[in-house]
Amino acid sequence: MDRAAATRAEAAPPRIATRAVFLTRSTRLHPAAQRDTDDLRFMGEALRVAEHARRDGDVPVGAVVVMDGRIVGLGRNRREVDADPAGHAEIVALRQACRALGRWRVDGATLYVTLEPCPMCAGALVNARVARLVYGADDPKAGAARSLFRLCDDPRLNHRMDVTAGVMAEPCGAILQTFFKRARERGRTAGAH
Repeated sequence: MDRAAATRAEAAPPRIATRAVFLTRSTRLHPAAQRDTDDLRFMGEALRVAEHARRDGDVPVGAVVVMDGRIVGLGRNRREVDADPAGHAEIVALRQACRALGRWRVDGATLYVTLEPCPMCAGALVNARVARLVYGADDPKAGAARSLFRLCDDPRLNHRMDVTAGVMAEPCGAILQTFFKRARERGRTAGAH
């Protein structure tokens, strides 16, 4: 490689792998790489849970609570199914995790959710002492972790958590866009009869 090509190669941004990495027990990753791998795995699980909400006619948002590398709570939107305004995926997942752990605090837990939490859910995460929030798609109309408010790391509150935004943002946003597009189409069709 000539000197100019070597200089261009050094200046180029690093490539980001887009294929899934399958690990064996003997594979040891750098802690940051392991965290990225865990984020993709658990966000994938949250997306799977969101699909269940979509099939039941609820807004397709899924959440998982993870402690020490294992899922202790799963939740999906259940507002329509349960006629419950507090039936958001994060609340459902936190309730399940708290029941599994036998306490209201989930110190050390990471919550993965496909959509940025609303103010109610962000407040619940703070109150439950979640250590880290990982979310997929931003919510420009109701997001309380970054988009409209920053409740999860507001220094005025009694607890703050690390926030990682944009993990698998495209598939997390796509499932929502498809859901609302179909809902609008059904509404137009229903109005035509």
